Amino acid sequence: MDKNKKNQIWIEAKKKCRLNEDTIRMAKEMGLNPKSLMKNIPNEKQKWKAPVHIWIQEMYKKRKEKAAKKAMLKYKENEPKE
Repeated sequence: MDKNKKNQIWIEAKKKCRLNEDTIRMAKEMGLNPKSLMKNIPNEKQKWKAPVHIWIQEMYKKRKEKAAKKAMLKYKENEPKE
């Protein structure tokens, strides 16, 4: 798939999911697919489902927290003992 086609799909996802540039950056950083984002748009019957931009932000925050905890544990393991 060429770059132009990929950009078109991301532009379509941005419009349909009402995403901003920051949220798109988060999604790309996590390796999410724009088609999967469009599939997760909640309809009227899915009131329990969060909007896509909130879903991405929550997932990004959880992953960053998990990575920070893992880095801290690794740092503590390598810390010289007195």
